[in-house]
Amino acid sequence: MKQINVECTYCHTVTDFKGFKGECPSCGEKLVEARYDLSQIDAVSWINAVRQRPNNLWRYHEVLPIYDTRNIVSLGEGGTPLIKAERLGNMLGLKHLYIKDERQGPTASFKDRQATVAISALVEMGVEELVVASTGNVAIAYAAYCARAGIQLWAFFPHLAPNEKMREAAIYGTEIIKTTGTYDQTKELAANFARTKGIAIDKGIKSVAATEAMKTMAYEIAEQLGNLLHNGQCWVTPDWFLQSVSGGLGPIGVAKGFRELCGFGLLDKMPAFGLIQSSGCAPMVEAFRRGQRVATPIEEENTVIATLATGNPGRAYEVLFDYVQENGGDFIGCSDEEAFNAIRVLARYEGLSVEPATGVTFAGLFKLAQMGRIKPDEVVVVNASGHTMPVEKRILGDQWQKIVDMSTAPRAPSVPTDNLIEAVARIKEGLRRVVVVEDNPAAARLMSRILESRENCEVYLATNGAKGLSTIRDIYPDLVITDLMMPDVDGFTLIKTMKSDPALARIPIVVVTAKELTVREKAYLDETTDLLLQKGSVIDDGFIEALIQRLD
Repeated sequence: MKQINVECTYCHTVTDFKGFKGECPSCGEKLVEARYDLSQIDAVSWINAVRQRPNNLWRYHEVLPIYDTRNIVSLGEGGTPLIKAERLGNMLGLKHLYIKDERQGPTASFKDRQATVAISALVEMGVEELVVASTGNVAIAYAAYCARAGIQLWAFFPHLAPNEKMREAAIYGTEIIKTTGTYDQTKELAANFARTKGIAIDKGIKSVAATEAMKTMAYEIAEQLGNLLHNGQCWVTPDWFLQSVSGGLGPIGVAKGFRELCGFGLLDKMPAFGLIQSSGCAPMVEAFRRGQRVATPIEEENTVIATLATGNPGRAYEVLFDYVQENGGDFIGCSDEEAFNAIRVLARYEGLSVEPATGVTFAGLFKLAQMGRIKPDEVVVVNASGHTMPVEKRILGDQWQKIVDMSTAPRAPSVPTDNLIEAVARIKEGLRRVVVVEDNPAAARLMSRILESRENCEVYLATNGAKGLSTIRDIYPDLVITDLMMPDVDGFTLIKTMKSDPALARIPIVVVTAKELTVREKAYLDETTDLLLQKGSVIDDGFIEALIQRLD
């Protein structure tokens, strides 16, 4: 039986894959990479064997995390064509522009690679039920492969996910849960749901199988370029690999594939990466422009391209930042309008109809070419990650999804009462008038009860920042307690307005918020307010229990 280990990306502890519990036993890091014992494999002999196998990604099964090939769940994924874009290349002044056409997978996106390896690994582990959070393509691919494997799938979608994507996933028998939250909130809800129900959950970038699946694109590209440029005499690294990024799983897997091929002696260099994000939700691009290795999360999504709306990329950005620093490349932001224009250009010049996420990739290609970052003689490969094809709208009728309204979910399980009482006492013993600015009625009532328990304390409630400012100016309170996240006039605006008004500037301010603050925001609040109190998690156990009862 072949040996598969996993190595921690932080402390480099090596663990047997069979005994791996989801995190490094030494340091707790969840991001790990698979390692294989290839000492018995001769590269030349292996390449010759690969060429005789079917043209799908399982031709590389020796370097994929499956012990027994009889457990493979396949729909013929991988082996997608590498198409030379002659007309588009001429327009951009690029002589060697190629498109890796992942639209031709079984469910029309490159997520089929992730699904086949991940679901095969789950079959080998005996998993019968799975939860996934997705903006579209992952859920569709997992739905198809879970159906083939007989695994029950629960797919959680954020509010911006296209209905067509959800309908297609539902066709395969997947339980569809649409939330009114963002993708990051939906991932949190899915994780809590899976934990409470005792169901396995797909871990995205932290899944060994998923990362290993994506590396097969690197294997195919190197092999295909060798066939196109050198008649199959060798494998070839492109000078550039371009892909739009949301969570970052795809290019992280591709990078591992090229590293392995260099380790085998089949390649002698790594490609530069062009990593493109929608400028309406581009935490990686913004961090890279500031020279930061850690990305600041973005709370609001100002893009209609839901598949790229990941506000908090976490460790993925650190991995990709290090890659670009070492091997070259760039992070580029493109607007939705630029993406849609790129879709039209690609369709008219090359006859390829692509999804909006791929439109973002090509918009980034246009910018990199115009900036001169990509040179005319360089070999460029662009990942066309998905298709625009419509999905069936008539098979399912109307009862194909369950709606979870997260607008009524508490922003926090409670206000930090002990700290609030202590803060009020510390700021001023003789409080008589307090204005509470809070748009969450439950939190406002709780704070009112805490304050009114003090002798001779009058509490004035305002449900938004505009009403709060009006009330503050009318009564000139001894203390203001405010939330930050409110419609129209938010807490930051309220604080800035008060501090710029000499009549209000000296009134003490306490901030009570569940918002995950950026470094800059926290520094500002520490400087301008008297105390900052953080509320807890957005999703509490009671909300999850109610959801489970509803779905059951």
